[in-house]
Amino acid sequence: MARESYSASEAAQRLGISLDTLRRWDKDGRLKTDRDSRNRRIVPASEIERLRAEVRTHGLTTRNRFVGTVTAVKVDGLMAQVEIVVTEPAHVVAIVTRDAVEELGLEPGMSATALVKSTSVMIEQ
Repeated sequence: MARESYSASEAAQRLGISLDTLRRWDKDGRLKTDRDSRNRRIVPASEIERLRAEVRTHGLTTRNRFVGTVTAVKVDGLMAQVEIVVTEPAHVVAIVTRDAVEELGLEPGMSATALVKSTSVMIEQ
């Protein structure tokens, strides 16, 4: 028999996200949660399935998506540089082909999503 709801930590595990991310999604309204008698978050099974379907549709987890605004597009020959300011007071710079920029119709001021697919990111000073 299928369960109707899960604890926040169980839901996070089923979604493949951290508990902090689940709490943030709840606060941002991206995830609907309820509260139990002890005021702990519980997540309806239907919400978990809805979010899992979203991941299957896009093929990448949402933690790999950075929604923002294009601030610059610099085209030089066959390559182009696209700068996107994302919601985290940060920006993403991507080097893509000129054809990709033209096909997507990228221009400063328009909304865009940066998809990051990587097994690791390292920063060193």
